[in-house]
Amino acid sequence: MTGEPWQITLGELDEKMGVTITEQSVERVVATMPVEGNRQSFGLLHGGASLAVGEAVGSWAAVIHASTLGKIAVGVDVSATHHKSARSGVITITATPIHLGRTLTTHEVLITNDDGERLCTLRITNLLLEKKK
Repeated sequence: MTGEPWQITLGELDEKMGVTITEQSVERVVATMPVEGNRQSFGLLHGGASLAVGEAVGSWAAVIHASTLGKIAVGVDVSATHHKSARSGVITITATPIHLGRTLTTHEVLITNDDGERLCTLRITNLLLEKKK
């Protein structure tokens, strides 16, 4: 069973963080988010905000792939490495597939700053399940 690719719908947290989708396909999902409003008490982009938006973008990429198979995707693992901090500007979040299977997907999610410098790298794995009827 195949289906039309799912179109991303922002959740409540995504909206609060100011996430904007700029590209969505099985091959690549790209979003942006302002640093302002997502900083911790020392004025830096909050690591939790990076994880939240990175997991969202990676999960959306998995759901788009799953939808073409008539399935759903659920996250089973996410890990992140923070490389550099940001105090202002807009970050770009890009998810690309490492593996697109029939039961599992793995995506690399890169978070970069306005200058294209890597701030954070995430890897997310999603399990693909049959839709419940």
